[in-house]
Amino acid sequence: MELEKHYINRSGWLRAAVLGANDGILSTTSIAIGVAAANAGREAIVLSALAGLVAGALSMAAGEYVSVSSQSDIETADLVREQHELETMPEVELKELAKIYHGRGLDEHLATQVAVQLTRHNALEAHAKDELGIHEFTQAKPLQAALASAASFLVGGLLPLLVSIFAPLNYMVGSQYCFAIIFLALSGTVAAKIGGSSPLKSIIRICFWGTIAMLVTALVGFLFGVHAA
Repeated sequence: MELEKHYINRSGWLRAAVLGANDGILSTTSIAIGVAAANAGREAIVLSALAGLVAGALSMAAGEYVSVSSQSDIETADLVREQHELETMPEVELKELAKIYHGRGLDEHLATQVAVQLTRHNALEAHAKDELGIHEFTQAKPLQAALASAASFLVGGLLPLLVSIFAPLNYMVGSQYCFAIIFLALSGTVAAKIGGSSPLKSIIRICFWGTIAMLVTALVGFLFGVHAA
């Protein structure tokens, strides 16, 4: 029999990778559109896109590492506290675990039996999963999240950078927008396939909000535009 295929174990790195790729596409494209809408030359557009790409990747990595590290610290503190409670008041913790299983539908006798068996096997693991909601596949991994976020941002941001280098200057804004929508649609499709969700829903969501972000940036560039020398 073929084992069931689940996607929740990918949630940690997938979230960071999708966020990084989409942010790379949107941020770099928005910067390029904003500068292009201000009637700047190609050199300014390329330089601003490159600067946004490098700064964004580093910022994403640092921000992701700090935020996920904070989550990891909270989880560690909870586990330490739970271990102390297991050592100092095991009877209370056993009743607490049994109450959880009873609340899920088991009768009191069976809930107590399950709690006893799982406590004998690994008390901390049982409480981590069923009381604290900490699982192996959702546990915070700061370095993994930071690397996935930075790498995906670079990949996503490289695409609009190439557009800023090769697209006709007179059609830069339109080219950046059109290619960004294509890139975002591809990103949404890949993310949906990896995560086992609906590609269409993902594409519509990301393209809609991406369009809003780029329109606002283009408007800012147009309002505060300058003419290249």
